Amino acid sequence: MSASLVCHYTPHAMLECALAAGSLQPVFQPVVRIDTMEIVAHEGLSRCDFIPGDISILDLLDLARTEGRLVELELHAARTLCGAFAAQQAAGRLLVNLSPHAILHDSLRPDDVLAALSAGGLDPARVTIEVTERDVVESPARLAHALGYLRAHGVRIALDDFGNGHSNFEMWNEIHPDVVKIDRYLVHGVSRSAGRLAIVRSLCQVAESLGTDLVGEGVEDPADLRVLRDLGIPYAQGFLIGHPAERTASDASAASRQLLRTPAVPVLPRPRGPVTQRPTQVRHLLIDAPSMQPRQTNEEAMALFVDHPEMHAVAVVKDGRPIGLINRRLVNERMAQPFARELLARKSCTALMNSAPLICDENRSLESLADVLRGEDQRYLADGFIITRDGGYLGLGTGEALVRRVSELRIEAARHANPLTFLPGNIPTTEHLERLIDGGEPFTVVHVDLTDFKPFNDHYGYSRGDEMIRLLSSLLGEHVDPALDFVGHIGGDDFVLLFQSEDWEARCQRVIDAFNTRSPQLFDAVDVIHGGLQGKDRRGEPQFFPCTTVVMGAVELSPPLPQRAQSIAMLAARAKRHAKRSHVSLHVFPRVGAT
Repeated sequence: MSASLVCHYTPHAMLECALAAGSLQPVFQPVVRIDTMEIVAHEGLSRCDFIPGDISILDLLDLARTEGRLVELELHAARTLCGAFAAQQAAGRLLVNLSPHAILHDSLRPDDVLAALSAGGLDPARVTIEVTERDVVESPARLAHALGYLRAHGVRIALDDFGNGHSNFEMWNEIHPDVVKIDRYLVHGVSRSAGRLAIVRSLCQVAESLGTDLVGEGVEDPADLRVLRDLGIPYAQGFLIGHPAERTASDASAASRQLLRTPAVPVLPRPRGPVTQRPTQVRHLLIDAPSMQPRQTNEEAMALFVDHPEMHAVAVVKDGRPIGLINRRLVNERMAQPFARELLARKSCTALMNSAPLICDENRSLESLADVLRGEDQRYLADGFIITRDGGYLGLGTGEALVRRVSELRIEAARHANPLTFLPGNIPTTEHLERLIDGGEPFTVVHVDLTDFKPFNDHYGYSRGDEMIRLLSSLLGEHVDPALDFVGHIGGDDFVLLFQSEDWEARCQRVIDAFNTRSPQLFDAVDVIHGGLQGKDRRGEPQFFPCTTVVMGAVELSPPLPQRAQSIAMLAARAKRHAKRSHVSLHVFPRVGAT
């Protein structure tokens, strides 16, 4: 009977086959230094092609664990890998996987591990043990102690698959690995996921603080590799760089080496939609305040205000639900009129109440009330608003507190993402500009503005003005290369484009043409016929304003680059002003370098 058939029949037989000499096939996958694409190490992996069916090496390890022979199998794999690596006289380091279960097993002595890592005459100081994260480690401190003997003999320690499985910061902090390998889950798609990018960035900060080298695993997309380079992660591994093979590689793949010839600074992903903030809800503005019943009188309302001088208003509640709001100032004014007390004092308090107050559930977000601030009914500024829980009266809030807090939230959000277009705001735009400066390659800054937008906004109202800004935002997004070019919305009708595309000027012209074609749809037909609208200038004098168009000012920058982002932004703004004064759609300053 053949060995393969024997292996097929029983777990014991399969393990015996795996532990036989020459049973495991060693393969090696390269690890590169990203800034040079030089291969600095190989991860050793084992294949078990002798086993029929879909059984993988991981299945075999699970089987060995069940049979109590995991230590035996892992050491056998390590000896096979180290011997093959030494036989090929490969340069660089070798990464070998060992599980915490095996390292901490009572039967395993540190010298047994060193002997396995020395197979074929390989120097253990050239080996990095990857502590795999398939096990829950009850005592990371005990594991760190067990690894200390190996470290004393020059073996380096890596924490594998961080960001998945049982990897955690306790392990990182306790065993102090020389290397942490970021799991493929976080690396694959990092160029397209703002969430993954945020996590990987935080890992970079931890690694810098703890003196740990990072390796990005599972790299398959050149865009992901560019982001890893931009973040300063020193090493990478994955199919883009090289597949596991029997022979160690001497060069990374041509596709990955192309990265060195692509100096463009990647445009990092950002959240789609509003910037995520700590939840701020209506209940955070709650004021505990007594209420009144409809049967109570205006005289009782006045007495209530005397007893509670801090109250700006009082809610009228029927069957537990608010039906109106009485404003203190209004009551005082009405009751101060001649004969008012005789006429109104004994009437129901509903006679002086606002029967359509602003009512908000306690869980409503404050940001969602932004539309209230722009509404025509501004009585809430004096009356305040009623806060409810499941429709029942809970308390009051003041208009002053609402306006202040919503304004603070919108100002803070606008620094990171414009709340109208959700494009990056001032801070991320400045950050990307500084990254371009650090990159040291040519790029172009374009300041984008709308002509006579204020008269349009005043004439047609905020809603149509917002529609025009969103139109420009969408056109800018359509005509840039998202992998190379950055679109920022710095406020109002002002946008900034940071181009690395060589055909940036043609892209700008396409935006101008598209806007001039589509924007007349936002004007009334009569204004389109007249070519503009009647409005008032900044002094309040009547004036005719032509239909709104796009105007752009551009600054081309070449090395050596100016080192201050602010000075570059000022040049672009000056170019935009020159375009407006000259009545041209696009004005370009000649190439600028450091002065």
